[in-house]
Amino acid sequence: MQAARYTQYGSPDVVQLGEAETPTPKPNEVRVRVHAASVGFGDLMARNFGNMTAKQFHMPAVLWLMARFSFGLNAPKQPILGAEFSGVIESVGSAVTRFKVGDEVFGYRGQALGAHAEYVCMAEDGLITRKPANLTHEQAAALPYGALTAQSLLRKADIRHGQRVLIHGASGGIGAAAVQLAKHYGAHVTGTCSTPRLGYVRALGADEAIDYTRQDFTAGAARYDVVFDVLGKSAFSHVQRVLAPQGIYLLASFKMKQVRQMFQTRRNAQRVVCALSSETLDDLEQVRALAEAGVLCPLVDKTFALAQAADAHRYAESGSKRG
Repeated sequence: MQAARYTQYGSPDVVQLGEAETPTPKPNEVRVRVHAASVGFGDLMARNFGNMTAKQFHMPAVLWLMARFSFGLNAPKQPILGAEFSGVIESVGSAVTRFKVGDEVFGYRGQALGAHAEYVCMAEDGLITRKPANLTHEQAAALPYGALTAQSLLRKADIRHGQRVLIHGASGGIGAAAVQLAKHYGAHVTGTCSTPRLGYVRALGADEAIDYTRQDFTAGAARYDVVFDVLGKSAFSHVQRVLAPQGIYLLASFKMKQVRQMFQTRRNAQRVVCALSSETLDDLEQVRALAEAGVLCPLVDKTFALAQAADAHRYAESGSKRG
């Protein structure tokens, strides 16, 4: 089969179309013919991980070290990127009961990667389920990571109807899903983003959109029950002043400083919450149901042929993409 492969860390140029062995499903696996796969933040990070220092990593140094061993110290262990996919089941293992040949499915492979290829194998009890009927393969492939992560992390904040929620970094995969989910929970939602994405964030359903290149939300008069910082670009010392008396500062990306703040504030009225997402098949089923109900609507900004994978990487990290 053909796959977008990389055998060394580096710029988008290291990603090249090549041949790879077509996977054979085990008894409990299905083989999916991939119709679409996303290029996300994780792919960009993994591609350049050999050049990423612990300081540049968005999480504590111990997790960076674990990731270095996982991805490969000097060269990538998994030469095929791609964590999200959508496609059609082409063959099934002898013990599979959930799926049949011809089923349209979508799923998430996490750090296993491997979806930037013509075929991928998944365990039937893994993070794979039927594709939302109202989404194209391209839309479905853009859904799992952001939606699963946002759903998992927002649970930590227990958002209730009528609360005010700010999503700092609302135009990426996690942020866009967080805006839509927070609105679904009944919150008044403010999203921050750069100038070109203001219209997109409003279209997601945000009640307000703030251009963080021109306005510091921590200097405003509004107060929020939850501030969800997707990439850890703010500081608790500044956010505190715009948190409600019992507000939560929720971080998807954090360093040890924020972990210490979490323990220091765990009994305070205003709390810091650092959370790692966890995903289950039930979570993915909920994401599918929310997509079919029109709650989650992923935006696909641009599509590329598999042979143009390097161009997709360049575009994804150019700062021009929406969604």
